[in-house]
Amino acid sequence: MASESPRANLKPLSLHVPEPKFRPGDAVDFTAVDIPAAGAARRPDTADEAKEFIDLAYSMVRVLDENNRAVGPWDPKLTPDTLRKMLRNMALVRAFDERMFRAQRQGKTSFYMKSLGEEAVSIGAAAALAADDMVFPSYRQQGVLISRGCPLEDMMNQIYSNSGDKLQGKQLPIMYSERRYSFFSISGNLTTQYPQAVGWAMASASKGDTRIAATWCGEGSTAEGDFHSALTFATVYRAPVIFNVVNNQWAISSFSGFAGAEATTFAARAVGYGIAGLRVDGNDALAVYAATEWAAERARTNQGPTLIEHFTYRAEGHSTSDDPSQYRSAGEPTAWPLGDPVMRLKNHLIALGEWDEERHAAQDLELAEMVKAAQKEAEKNGILGHGLHQPLDTLFDGVFEEMPWHLREQQAQMMAEEEASGRPWARKK
Repeated sequence: MASESPRANLKPLSLHVPEPKFRPGDAVDFTAVDIPAAGAARRPDTADEAKEFIDLAYSMVRVLDENNRAVGPWDPKLTPDTLRKMLRNMALVRAFDERMFRAQRQGKTSFYMKSLGEEAVSIGAAAALAADDMVFPSYRQQGVLISRGCPLEDMMNQIYSNSGDKLQGKQLPIMYSERRYSFFSISGNLTTQYPQAVGWAMASASKGDTRIAATWCGEGSTAEGDFHSALTFATVYRAPVIFNVVNNQWAISSFSGFAGAEATTFAARAVGYGIAGLRVDGNDALAVYAATEWAAERARTNQGPTLIEHFTYRAEGHSTSDDPSQYRSAGEPTAWPLGDPVMRLKNHLIALGEWDEERHAAQDLELAEMVKAAQKEAEKNGILGHGLHQPLDTLFDGVFEEMPWHLREQQAQMMAEEEASGRPWARKK
């Protein structure tokens, strides 16, 4: 007689599959989301060891309270002029996004990604970084370029892949590359920018420079191997780099639970690597500024890297190819407990007596006209839907400093075939 299994009294194992709380048609209730009071988080000295403030990876740095006041030790005490500049840049990002979103819907470009609801993440950080600090962005940090003064027309040329596109149509729309503004090339491959940022930061340190690096990814991208490789190198060599994790609750149609949000915070990723970790109200531009300023000081004083989780919400689709109504409740964006970042900063300035609704409305109109004028100029160079805007033989340029023989051979073969075909784009530069 066969002996009975020693585990016969145990229940069968079961696999946990994360499930979002709200699906299309569901009523939304965010009361379970823990939002600490503004000003409650302590602010350690930038020279403190990371193990001394592990709690900050699980709480939340907040500055703006429910009465639109800046409170607590993280208040960066910015001047009204700085606050107005940040507000203007956030409003400009929103106006730019809206205009380019419509351009995509009109068939003028193939693809666009808005940052609605996340403007504070890029604008707050850009204001706190030095203009020559190297940034390694993901695809929703157009606010950094705008903050650094990149001409809107140049950004639109890239989106349209037209004859004014400095990248010659070789990058997908919105995947900018701007050496002038210390803005590294955006890649569609998730989280490749993390190890690149660490490598650049290590090089800056080895040369005795004073510039630091900052990089961004979405919370879903923290599941990529590049994320963990980057953190390993950064902690070992104390690279002067700021890791930004934008937790906007959704990675396309996958909610944050599939990246581990049910178990802990994303800022807690820092704890296991022994680096500084902060969890920040990503819809509070002052909190983002304060956290970035603090992390930048740590990096510049050789205290090593910092990981900042920006707790925010993606108010619209992942991109123009996405329909969020198919996987989440329509009530989520308006019910999000941390509100709208533009409105919060506007109301703070109004509470200070440094702004009003009339000036805000006038600014919105001014920025909408500015973006419209830039679009008209960019479209003089062509739009993506009108075909090839660059000489075809430039397809092989920009890879090697000197083109190797086998590529020259392929280029000549391609041009010969195209000229024989009589197609209109078979022209040489």
